[in-house]
Amino acid sequence: MTNNHPYLDEKVMIIKIVTEMTGLSERQVRYYETRELIFPKRNSSGTRMYSFSDIERLMDIARKIEDGVGTREMRKDFS
Repeated sequence: MTNNHPYLDEKVMIIKIVTEMTGLSERQVRYYETRELIFPKRNSSGTRMYSFSDIERLMDIARKIEDGVGTREMRKDFS
């Protein structure tokens, strides 16, 4: 995601913080990764790291899921 605030794209949060901020479960967040809707970075120990932009995208994904949009459709929208 490109924006005027590059710090929003810095991958600095672990999944526990992401789940607290979004209300999603770790399982849901990982599922969206497998569906290629989000792309966390892995640190040297293999921990997934997320950005504020990832959180915005996850919230958008959650809203679309509630509206009945499938992950396949979303992947087309996000490309």
